[in-house]
Formats: sequence, structure tokens, C-alpha cells
Amino acid sequence: MQKITIFTDGSSRGNPGPGGWGAIIVISDNNTNDKLQNLNNNVTELGGGEKNTTNNRMEITAAIKSLEAIKTDFETEIHLHTDSAYLINGITKWVYSWEYRNWTTQNKEPVLNKDLWEKLMEIVKTKKVTWHKVEGHVGVSGNERADVIATAYADSSTPDLYSGALSNYQLKSILDMSHNAAAKEGKKSDKDRSKLKAYSYVSLVGGKIEVHKTWAECEARVKGVKAKFRKVLSADEEKALIAEWSAQ
Repeated sequence: MQKITIFTDGSSRGNPGPGGWGAIIVISDNNTNDKLQNLNNNVTELGGGEKNTTNNRMEITAAIKSLEAIKTDFETEIHLHTDSAYLINGITKWVYSWEYRNWTTQNKEPVLNKDLWEKLMEIVKTKKVTWHKVEGHVGVSGNERADVIATAYADSSTPDLYSGALSNYQLKSILDMSHNAAAKEGKKSDKDRSKLKAYSYVSLVGGKIEVHKTWAECEARVKGVKAKFRKVLSADEEKALIAEWSAQ
């Protein structure tokens, strides 16, 4: 029985701005004892770009394009790995609430990227997909390579995309998840979030999101009321959190 592993990523230079997406598909034989030496393991890299898009649209597009490229029956296991919480939460949780509310958020706003979400929903109905959240930029080789492809297209470059046996692929350890797990654990130990300086604090009160430069400002807003708030460590993390909370 075959198992398919996918790594996807999206990128944009500006939000909106020029963007790109990348994906790596690895088809392996579950019956082999050593996947990394199996000559029947095939690797296919995919990618593309758009002149005016967003990071979130590229994340969803990467999932759509990679799943569309797989022509299998429903019994084939597909494991898709992404560093986008927006993509995973959207397709596994939020889409059902959005569809029930006629594609509006809890705040009665139109759902962003509805066209892509509907397309992805139709695709996953015909495939057995398990979604995996990975940390970005911690040495997960598949995630790192997908990022390189996506970024190249966002920068209007055309990277060389590989298609062939895993034995000839530049990342022969792409399926070595134990190695990747160790890299992720290393990031946790190196970066204790409670000890790191905040880039900003983001709060959500009464459906309205605000960004605060100090904890005192955030605390003054959320104290004594029903609220969500979080410390973020970078501009990218701030942007991702705002997009996540806006989508719900």
C-alpha cells in the first residue's frame, strides 16, 4: 500500500503583493522496511506564483495544487504537513461554521478566500487527508524546501523543480521525521517564550482586534472583560495571529 507525504508552504511580498506557493509530494511504499533506500519512492516538486495575492491565499493554493496532482483512490493515505495554522484550522474546523453561517464570520463579516476554501473542501471530500502542523524554520527539511520554492516564485524567480526517485533527490532525509522532531524540540528549549521580549501584544474584545506595544496597554483593555490576548514575538507572528482571529 502506498503512502503519500506532502509538504506545502506559501509566501507573499506584501499583503497583498507578489506571492508564491511550493509543495513537495513524496510517494512511498508502506511495505518497505527502509523508506529512505526504496527506489520506488518518487518525489515531485510543484510551485507557482501570482502577481497580486496574500500569504494566506498562497498557503491554501499550495494545498489545493498538491492534492489536485494526486490521482488516487480514497483509501490511499495522504499526510499533508504545513506550518500554517490558518490552513489547518480553516479546513478542519472553521469551514463548517462558515458554511453553516452562509460564509460569514462570527462578526457577520464575509469570509476571506471563500473561493479557495470551497475548492479545497470539494477536493478533500474525495481523498483521505491527515493534516499535520509543523514549526516553520526549525530544520524540517520538507517545510524548508517548500518555503524556498514559494519564496522564489514570490520574487518572480523560477526555481528548478525536481521530479524523480528519492535516491537522487537532494533531501534524502525528507521522510526522516525523527530527525525533524529533534530539531523542533531544540527550538522549544532555545526559545522560552515567557523570557523573550515581546514584539507586541494582540487583544480581541467584543469582536474587535487591537495591537498594543506594551503589556500595560493590553492589560488595561482586557482586564475584567471577556477577551482573548496573546504575546507575539515578530511582525510575521502578529500578522498571522490577526489573520487567524479575523477568520473565526
